[in-house]
Amino acid sequence: MLTHAAPPQYSQEAKSIVVGDFYEHYKGPHYKVISTARHSETLEEMVVYEDVKGEIWVRPLMMFIEQVTIDGNLKPPIPTS
Repeated sequence: MLTHAAPPQYSQEAKSIVVGDFYEHYKGPHYKVISTARHSETLEEMVVYEDVKGEIWVRPLMMFIEQVTIDGNLKPPIPTS
């Protein structure tokens, strides 16, 4: 019988993402979070989300929650729900 080690617990950042919430991208569009997940090979935490066209996307968690600088101001991802 094959046994596998349990994946590590999700980080506090991953736990802060609320499935079903909408986030506003710094460029304007809104995205609905479908789930958090792990990459099957690296175990990197990911965010699975849907755009306004209904397309499904996956992005590394740390990229999803990163702040970007726009016109000299830091902009975090903004939950809109």
